[in-house]
Amino acid sequence: MPEVTTLFGVDVTSIARPVTGVVGRFFSGVGLLLRGIGLYVRSPGLMLLGVVPALISGALYVAAFVALAYFVDDLAALVTPFADDWSGAWRSLIRVIAGLAIVGLAGLLGVLTFTAVTLIIGDPFYETISERVEDRLGGTPGAVEVPFWASLRRSIVDSLRLVAISALVGVPLFAAGFIPVVGQTVIPVIGAAVGGWFLALELTGAPFYRRGLGLGERRSLLRADRPTTLGFGVAVFVCFLIPLGAVLIMPAAIAGATLLARRSLGQSIEET
Repeated sequence: MPEVTTLFGVDVTSIARPVTGVVGRFFSGVGLLLRGIGLYVRSPGLMLLGVVPALISGALYVAAFVALAYFVDDLAALVTPFADDWSGAWRSLIRVIAGLAIVGLAGLLGVLTFTAVTLIIGDPFYETISERVEDRLGGTPGAVEVPFWASLRRSIVDSLRLVAISALVGVPLFAAGFIPVVGQTVIPVIGAAVGGWFLALELTGAPFYRRGLGLGERRSLLRADRPTTLGFGVAVFVCFLIPLGAVLIMPAAIAGATLLARRSLGQSIEET
């Protein structure tokens, strides 16, 4: 009989089962992350494997954001030279908005690049986590043998490509952040959706590579059930915005991403 995965007493196995309707499928994607957390917290071996690379990346990014906070006033003045001759109150207001937009853009890019950097640092660790999750679900149908260095090289290239694309998307969002009201309400929602999509693409790399499938195939398969993919990715994105959330959630997100990849391929996500 398949084992039921619970998290704080809640059956997250049923939450992650496929459902119909856009909203239902979105929350089914959220359920995949919850189930990934459940798999992770019940496996001390996975916890030890996952924490080291995330801690290294976390320390690097904390240092970067401390530096950004220190220089954010100077950066806000640099991107708003047109306000130099404005009255003090208006100049301060526009530069506060600019500072918030800079921090928001840095947060979006930080979340996306953190994933890429941590995946590169922890590639062997996260590959093992993903494999162990698949073993609990009945193995990897269609697995191919990929040499370590070839896998790492392809992972780096794909991560850099995704980061470049996300940066191109982030620049217009940064500019839109200056729009009153819309920039502080609608744009963050769009940013979470965009960030969630790219996170889902990055995190599902290992299980797709294991089957000999590259970024193009990965994108097509995840796009086929976009609401579920976005539900998973946005949930991870929001968790990554919480202080230390990325460090704590990354290994569980890898487990959840393995479930998402298997579902997109029509393979079982029930434990055997």
